[in-house]
Amino acid sequence: MTKRLILMRHAKSDWSHNLDDHERPLNKRGRQSAYMLKSWMGLNDYKPDQVLCSSAERTQETLFRLDLGVKATYLHEMYLADAAMLLAVLKKATGECVLMIGHNPGIAFFAAQMVAKPPEHGRFSDYPTGATTVIDFDIDDWEDVQQATGTVADFAVPRDLS
Repeated sequence: MTKRLILMRHAKSDWSHNLDDHERPLNKRGRQSAYMLKSWMGLNDYKPDQVLCSSAERTQETLFRLDLGVKATYLHEMYLADAAMLLAVLKKATGECVLMIGHNPGIAFFAAQMVAKPPEHGRFSDYPTGATTVIDFDIDDWEDVQQATGTVADFAVPRDLS
């Protein structure tokens, strides 16, 4: 059995507002990037059946603009979570294809820890806004997922999609 994980960093946020970090929305470029990611996911048939999303405004808005038609679970513990917390959240997942939307640096470290071999892309290590990795695991249950066992099926950043 194969499980698929899609790890996405939220799109570019707007720093021009005097808002708490948790409440920052996307900026214009971020909104455009989210739509590009939506198209890329559709063209490649990346269809999550479960979405686990940070409770922050910018992650929720990124997800909204992906327009996946999948009910999301918004988790405060994913807000600025480290890789260990993201792994703990993933181990409780139930979907066949799980999309997780989070923040740096945690999402970048998590992506790097989960793959056996990183993609040959210059931006994988810094995981810019909108960076998305599609990872396949040869497991039956997310409880069994282990670090450094995933195979990268795809990696993209919005700049590559424009």
